[in-house]
Parts: sequence; C-alpha cells; structure tokens
Amino acid sequence: MNLLRSALGHSARALFIGACTAAVALGSPSSAFAQAPSSLAAEIADADAPREIRAFYRARGNQPLWIRGGAIGPEAERLLDLIASAELDGLDPGDYRPRDLTRALERAEGGSPRALARAEMALSRSFAQLARDMRAPRDIGMHFADAELRPQAPTMRAMLEQAAAAPSLAAHVDGMGWMNPVYAGLRRAATDQMRYADDATLDLVRANLDRARVLPGAAQPGRYVLVDAAAARLWMYENGRAVGSMRVVVGKPTEPTPIMAGLIRYASVNPYWNLPPDLVRLRVAPGAVEQGPGFLKAKRFEALSDWSDNARVVNPATIDWRAVREGRIDARVRQLPGPNNAMGRIKFMFPNSLGIYLHDTPEKALLREDDRLFSSGCVRLEDAPRLARWLFGKPVSTKATTPEKRVDLAQPVPVYITYLTVAAEGQDMVFRPDVYNRDRVRMAGGDAGRYASR
Repeated sequence: MNLLRSALGHSARALFIGACTAAVALGSPSSAFAQAPSSLAAEIADADAPREIRAFYRARGNQPLWIRGGAIGPEAERLLDLIASAELDGLDPGDYRPRDLTRALERAEGGSPRALARAEMALSRSFAQLARDMRAPRDIGMHFADAELRPQAPTMRAMLEQAAAAPSLAAHVDGMGWMNPVYAGLRRAATDQMRYADDATLDLVRANLDRARVLPGAAQPGRYVLVDAAAARLWMYENGRAVGSMRVVVGKPTEPTPIMAGLIRYASVNPYWNLPPDLVRLRVAPGAVEQGPGFLKAKRFEALSDWSDNARVVNPATIDWRAVREGRIDARVRQLPGPNNAMGRIKFMFPNSLGIYLHDTPEKALLREDDRLFSSGCVRLEDAPRLARWLFGKPVSTKATTPEKRVDLAQPVPVYITYLTVAAEGQDMVFRPDVYNRDRVRMAGGDAGRYASR
C-alpha cells in the first residue's frame, strides 16, 4: 500500500517527469513527420506490437492514434498518471511498462518517424492493457438474472477502437471513458485525496471500485437504471449520462437488497403482491393462527393452491397455519390490488429468482426519511410514474381495473442494483454506513453477504 501513496506523491512525479517533458516537447509539429507522413505510417506498420494492436492499426491504414500534426498529445501525460496510480484499481503499475514508455517518449522528441512510431505503439500497448485490466470484472457476488448482462473482459483491440471512436481522445482518457462514470468519479476523488490514507481506507475504496467496475462504460450507448442501495437512490442513464434521479426505499439490514442485474421487460399495472414464503411464515401465519382465517380477509390477502400461473384461490380455513408458522409447509399468499397494496399501483419486472422488483409504494412518508431501510428487499420508488414515462417514452396509466395488466417494453432496459459505501460527490468522497455488513465480509475474504429474496 505504501507504493500507492508514493506513486501518488513525489516519487511518481520523479518517475514520470521524463515522459511529461517529452509530451510537452512534442507539442509543436515535427518537421520530419510534416514532410513525410507516409513514412510514419510505414514505421507503424513495421513496429513490433502484439497481434491485437497490429490488427487495430492495419484496419485504420496504420494511421496514428496518439500523434497529431507530428506531436504526441497531452493524453500521454494523463495515461502516465493513470498508470502511476493503478494500485487504486488493484493493478500493478509495473505491468504497464512506465519506464519503457517514458524512454520511448523521450526518444521521440527528435521527431524521427521511427521513434514516433515506437512511442505510438508503446502508448497504445500500455493504454490498451491498462483499460482492458481496469474493465475486467471482479467477483463481487453479483446475481445476474440475465446472462447477457454479465460483463466480459474486453480485448485490447476493442479498447483501442473505442478510444479511436471517441469524439475527443483527451476527454476519453481523462474521463476514463471505458469505465462507468461512477467508477471514474470515485477513482478521481480517491487519487486526489488518498495520498496519505491508511490501508483500511484504501481497501474500502478498492472494494467499492470493484462494485462499480461491472457497470456499463461511459462510452457504451443505450439506457439503464442504476440503484445504489447504500445511498437509497435510483438514477436513469442515457448514453453514459445520468438524466434523472429519485429516492428509493431499500431492504432492512436483516433483509438486504441484493447486488444484482437484470433486464426490465415489462410493467405490471394494478399488481398483486405475492408474499415470499418466509414472510408468509413470519407475518401471515401467526395472525391466521391467533385470529383465524378472517385475518387474511382483513388484510386483503388471499391464499392460492400453488405457485403456478394457473393457481386457484383456496379457502384459508383449509390450510394448516400452525404448520406454516413452524416452517413445516409453505403456503402461497398474495395481497389484492388496491391503493394500500404494498406494490402500489405499478411494478417494474425484471424476472429473477430472488423475487426483487422496482415498485410503487403507498407509504410515501418513508421516502422522506434519511435512512430509507424499510423494505423486505425490493426497491420502493419515490416517483414510479416518472420512471414509467422514462422507460416507455410516454405516461403509463395506472387506473386499470383488472389486476396485473401487463405493459411490455419495446426493448428491455437493464437495471443494476449495487452497494456503494464510498462514492464521489463532486471532487470529494463520501463514506456511507455499511448497513449490510458487506464491506467487512468482503475485506475479510468471505462471501458477498446474504441476499434477500423479495
């Protein structure tokens, strides 16, 4: 850990000063390249590099990525800064050959096509490897309801192609455009503030960076929903930018909201609430035993024959509620639609084995609390109609009279539920309570914690 603190301090500046000087010295166009740009392309074609990188350059006619007008741009300096602080990403800076890169940049100061080509290749190799390794997912115990959302380690060529397609290479490198904005923001804040941090704090930052690592990169097009259970907040993202946010209620410490990802496929208007079996055992069965089957009617609950789509409503008097309370049998119970239904007027479905939804709620007062840890694992929304408008591109009526009216999305929208106990707010880091005890478990080498099923 001391290496990271020194890399963020004076020794890092000493190590990389040659490269930074080279980038500045190359700020004016090289006469050699200006006279014979084809010679640089020829040198790039002949330069030694991994197969993926050579294929990237062949596809672009061996035109440079980092050199413009005969000069290496300021992106080189920013790349060196990222390499110097790579321990924040759980990576070894030495793997990205900073000294070799520094020497290549220094040798390119003279402007010879061969030296420029070698510097170009050295920059691409270090960048592509670093970006690939930063993007490579870590095991954080995330449940993927849809396998297509499970992140895969990208190729070096893909990282270079993404950089080349960016409107601004400088902005792409500076903003870590291959990473999610949440990751990039936290890493920037950590780099600025963590020079003298203790090892435990550094480990905590890394654990949260690992959680943000699996989220879509800023350069990835499309829409997705992000829920941070630690912040009890939801964001709507379009093309790498947050376009809206709202408060949410998440699971109690004893019934935590899981870290998971799925595809929102449809909304259910005027929904039932299907109680998970353990809630039936803990909340319904005791009332039925003490007050009789009329307890269910008073709470607008009804018992069903099984968990199939064609289940029949059954007389609750036919169920052995003592056996349900004792856990010897399960009973399926649902709450009828209506203004006091726990799901509210609409729920958003990303089918999953954990029984987690995003849904409306009749208990709006809870959303005004600072610590919004009241659910049994599902995510209750401050403004479900607004989320519906964003998802469907138009208002969705919640005045259906029939139960469970299904409204399909034309295209599924990913939802990511994460847990960030350290995050960036502007240039600063904010630390949140580890209410689910996941940080302590993770840093102790255990699993990611017990997940709720509702």
